[in-house]
Amino acid sequence: MAATDKYNLKNPAVKRILMEVKEMQTNPSDDFMSVPLEENIFEWQFAIRGPQDTEFEGGIYHGRIQLPAEYPFKPPSFMLLTPNGRFETQTKICLSISNHHPEHWQPSWSVRTALVALIAFMPTAPNGALGSLDYKKEERRDLAIRSREASPKFGTPERQKVIDEIHEYVLSKAPPVPESLKQTSEEHQSEKEAEEAEGSENAGRSADSVEPENEGGERITEEPQAAVENADAVEQREAIPRQVRAGVSNQQLQHRPAQRSTDDRLLTWAAVGLTVAIVFLLLKKLMKSSGYDAIFLSES
Repeated sequence: MAATDKYNLKNPAVKRILMEVKEMQTNPSDDFMSVPLEENIFEWQFAIRGPQDTEFEGGIYHGRIQLPAEYPFKPPSFMLLTPNGRFETQTKICLSISNHHPEHWQPSWSVRTALVALIAFMPTAPNGALGSLDYKKEERRDLAIRSREASPKFGTPERQKVIDEIHEYVLSKAPPVPESLKQTSEEHQSEKEAEEAEGSENAGRSADSVEPENEGGERITEEPQAAVENADAVEQREAIPRQVRAGVSNQQLQHRPAQRSTDDRLLTWAAVGLTVAIVFLLLKKLMKSSGYDAIFLSES
């Protein structure tokens, strides 16, 4: 690697990375491939195969690894580039082997160790971790089969060349997709397309019925006949109470003068009676004080 000439070969990180590159070349794996970029050995491109007996089986998933300057004493960061339904693409994912959890990282671990761990993490539950997704198994199977068709497009032409070479190598080592998985994926894809087509048709039919266009091209809104009939019925029901309230009000107005006249006569008689009683009490008190009361009692 001519690009290594610009690095200090005595640097611990550079020495470690070059050692791992050599180890990858001498001991390749059928489950993954990863190489550093020519212009930057701290950044690696990789591709892993989906684990067997899972919804990811048969898939080829590309990604990036960014090694820190303090590697291997600090953990790398990981990013997936291939849609997979488990991790977001072009987003640094949260794993116990990534820079999101430096407390778990061990300097004895390597890029190879991290890729093996990443494969093992694929079928695990996301549990809300940063950069995680929780797609249905059927959707993940569809993505796994489609991931084999071509490598993802990302970065410069030089980087894309590395991605394409890695894809060809991993695809050559991967067994063909089981026919059962292909059939299941095709059936699910057909059902999905049928649902999408039906949804689009219903949406178009609803739009045509609610907002048709008149001859001038302007959109008009047709009010459904049922709504018009309901409005008329409501108006008729409202008219009856208004008439009743109006009749009651007229009756109250007609009887109100007579009721007031009766009340006035009662008040007048009450006032007269009260006045007579007061006068009688005063006369009796006056007669008692002058002695007429005793004479009146003896005579009676």
